[in-house]
Amino acid sequence: MALINPKKKEVQVKIVYYGPGRGGKTTNLEYINKKFKSRIKSEMVTVKTYNDRTLFFDFLPFDIGVIKGHTIKVQFYTVPGQVKYNATRKLVLRGVDGIVFVADSMELRREMNIRSLQNLEENLGSMNKNLNKIPLVLQYNKRDLAKEGIPLLSIETMEEDLNKTLNAPSFPASAVVGDNVAETMKKIISLTVSSLKKKLDVGEEK
Repeated sequence: MALINPKKKEVQVKIVYYGPGRGGKTTNLEYINKKFKSRIKSEMVTVKTYNDRTLFFDFLPFDIGVIKGHTIKVQFYTVPGQVKYNATRKLVLRGVDGIVFVADSMELRREMNIRSLQNLEENLGSMNKNLNKIPLVLQYNKRDLAKEGIPLLSIETMEEDLNKTLNAPSFPASAVVGDNVAETMKKIISLTVSSLKKKLDVGEEK
């Protein structure tokens, strides 16, 4: 659940980018960090593990209003994609308010996408959280590789594999080029803030 700081009149919202290793999670956040530099209120911190990285920074969205008179600060995180860093993934997921699942569009990564989504559900389950009840956006990354002749999964196949039961908003994207990176980010912020407002309203009614 988001952290509320009464002194600063601020709500901290935590959004995690999840997905298989080398799928484009870090590239997404690097693009956001560069494109929206003026809204970023902290240095981008990178925690390196062998062949993988965890990344995070604070972001101040504009034009999204306030929650109970508090301004909104979004904290973006990535998780390491490799299986051996699952303990780190669980740590990063603690207190998550919204998730972007970054899937790799390359045909040879199909099984890894499916396994990574299952891993996300399992890790959330260990925290008594349900993926169906958390704000979620799916991003089908690396669509630009089609121009290089690299075999890609069709969007229909990826929807069938990953989104059949979740019915979450999804975007074909290229984190390297920037296609639909901002759109993915705006959608998850919007869904997460709406969800938090509803929870706080319910809390006040009790």
